[in-house]
Amino acid sequence: MTTDELEQLLAEQPVTRLHRLAQGRVPRHFRLGKRRLIEALLQHSGDKRAGLESDLQVLIEESLKTPPPPHRKARPEPAPRLRQGAAAPTGQAEGEPAESPVDLTAFLEGIGVPEPKPFIPDAWQEDALTSLATTDVIVSVPTGSGKTYVAIEATRRAIEADRTVIYTSPLKALSNTKFTEFSRLFGSDRVGILTGDRQDNPQAALLIMTTEILRNLLYDAAGGEIDVRLDTLGLVIMDESQYIADPERGVVWEETIIFCPAQAKLLLLSASIGNPQDIADWLTSIRPTPCHLIRHHRRSVPLRAGYLHPTGKLAPLFRSVGIPHGGGTPLHPESKRLFAQYEDETLRPNR
Repeated sequence: MTTDELEQLLAEQPVTRLHRLAQGRVPRHFRLGKRRLIEALLQHSGDKRAGLESDLQVLIEESLKTPPPPHRKARPEPAPRLRQGAAAPTGQAEGEPAESPVDLTAFLEGIGVPEPKPFIPDAWQEDALTSLATTDVIVSVPTGSGKTYVAIEATRRAIEADRTVIYTSPLKALSNTKFTEFSRLFGSDRVGILTGDRQDNPQAALLIMTTEILRNLLYDAAGGEIDVRLDTLGLVIMDESQYIADPERGVVWEETIIFCPAQAKLLLLSASIGNPQDIADWLTSIRPTPCHLIRHHRRSVPLRAGYLHPTGKLAPLFRSVGIPHGGGTPLHPESKRLFAQYEDETLRPNR
């Protein structure tokens, strides 16, 4: 089979089949459009052309042995283009819910700045603050749930008790942002910052720094050099603590936790720790006090999924406003039409 013949055959395949063919051959193939995917497959094949052709034939034969379900076409019929705010078509494919899919207006409803309301702490926030009086705490909750409130209130209570607080983050930029935010909340005389290229008010009651800086300070303290008020250290807040799993930088978080003074309480914050209970058990085993885990999966700010076509057309990805759970979720008719349109356009060989 010549290169042109192979390219033509690849162009005749649906995108999903090409992605199956690219598994193990083309890195990050799921990010490529059809034309670039075909180019990557041809470029990768080289002297392995026979293997690529063989695998392609196997996939084609598998598709021939698995006909589409009865009374359904192999590809959806193109649906009429939706105008913004117009109701979606009511025709349903077999197995899809009977209710009409949400339209674009309903999909975008509620996006914007909410009306101001009195702040009332959630039960898990109160639990975290109460537990910090006697134990270390890990807070593993979704983004936007209010982890920063726990950090701010815990810092306020520690400063009022004349204890030093250290707040660490993995990035200098985030440390600078927190320095500005906390200076506004607690006063510039109470807040200092220590990063690789910035040192301001190092004897302050609240010190912002990267985790590497704190690890180095704890190393120096173990050797008898005290640069900050570690003797009065009452609270260490480690933001973005999922970095403990980072292959290169995770050891910094581990060593910081191990060398952290026993009198200081640890507060670990993250929205993406995969195994927070294991981390809590480890802290309990190496620290003088047990570690209390705060964990929940309820999002205060719900997520919605949409599909943005290269032409700029936006449509809900699913038939519902929220992201449904479980498999077999039907797509929105307009998204299916845009998918079909995109595949039709990229099916044409690039000559």
